Amino acid sequence: MAATEQLRINGDRLWASLMEMAKIGATPKGGVCRLTLTDLDKQGRDLFVRWCEEAGCTVKVDQMGNIFARRPGRNNHLAPVGTGSHLDSQPTGGRFDGVYGVLAGLEVIRTLNDHGIETERPVEASVWTNEEGSRFAPAMVGSGVYAGVFSLDYGHSRTDQEGKTIGEELKRIGYLGSEPMGNRPVHAFFETHIEQGPILEHEGQTIGVVTDAQGQRWYELVLTGQDSHAGPTPMPVRKDALLGAAKVIQLVNEIALKHAPLAVGTVGMLNVYPNSRNVIPGKVFLTVDFRCPDNDELLKMDAELKAGVAAIAAEGRLEHDLKQIFQYDCVHFDESCVEMVRAGARRLGYTTREIVSGAGHDACYMSKVTPTAMVFVPCIGGISHNEIEDAKPEWIEAGGNVLFQAMLAKANELPEVFKSNETVAVA
Repeated sequence: MAATEQLRINGDRLWASLMEMAKIGATPKGGVCRLTLTDLDKQGRDLFVRWCEEAGCTVKVDQMGNIFARRPGRNNHLAPVGTGSHLDSQPTGGRFDGVYGVLAGLEVIRTLNDHGIETERPVEASVWTNEEGSRFAPAMVGSGVYAGVFSLDYGHSRTDQEGKTIGEELKRIGYLGSEPMGNRPVHAFFETHIEQGPILEHEGQTIGVVTDAQGQRWYELVLTGQDSHAGPTPMPVRKDALLGAAKVIQLVNEIALKHAPLAVGTVGMLNVYPNSRNVIPGKVFLTVDFRCPDNDELLKMDAELKAGVAAIAAEGRLEHDLKQIFQYDCVHFDESCVEMVRAGARRLGYTTREIVSGAGHDACYMSKVTPTAMVFVPCIGGISHNEIEDAKPEWIEAGGNVLFQAMLAKANELPEVFKSNETVAVA
């Protein structure tokens, strides 16, 4: 058997699996549209489950539709070392966001099989439900319920724009599992992902060692004025909700710039009512996304948004309803797991740099219940959440190799009680 440091995943096989999965929901511009709990999401899940069963895994699904594919270890009373990400995409998503972390986990299992390696602990690859938050808000609901951040009832009751709930759609596509929530201890968790930003490629680094993740706050705002005829209604008496929304968009941008360089702010969704060319808009729905790696700065941004929206509404004689629908604080990943990522990259000779994740990931919620770390690889142009999202095969292989090294090291950790040949169920 080859020495551990000489072992590599099968990069060609991982790339082929990614390209096969990308056929499900493929878009004309080379991306994917595989929204959570649609028929296309079911097809992607079914393909992953089939591949995992072919690799000898036991597959279970919990009450939030999260999928767990477990390869047994020498001591199956021990909690597994987990990895994974998500299969759902944005409406105009790419071929790597999320799915790379899922299939890299499968590739770790396949590589262990190739070399006949028996790990001390089981190894588990997972798929988390509704990470993107594009169909059902907020994001990361599946891992959030798993980690106890949200209740199961809350998770099941999230609705899309047509009023369909997560619970209903899980049942419809056959992924309303029976595994209870919060009853699956994990020894450690790793998530591999494209960076979704330009830093690694710009600096010529192959592996991003993720030490932290930005905190986030999501808001929904409804501004209500008076829809009226665009011709006879004088400018001074108008209650134009869209004009108010335009000022809020400018406000969000100003707040983010004020807290630069690390803070960012985005208005990503805007719905105008009645959306007619010759009617003054009487109602506007919009979303606000604030992110920053400093919790104190996020609190200041929150206060500035609330005060600014109130002032804009008063000036325009508008009613306003501003709600925060999602929040998590900055995440500091487990140093021992982060070091295993560093060590794996160093052992394999890859260039690295430490990096803070600007995006939310399921690993952020997993860090609340188990030691967690992330592995980043570059993406071309730093572009993600876009159909032209792309990565080089050698980057994808490198991230898979580092994940393999880190998971293998963690999966062979034993608690002291096992070193004396005792058998108990421990994490």
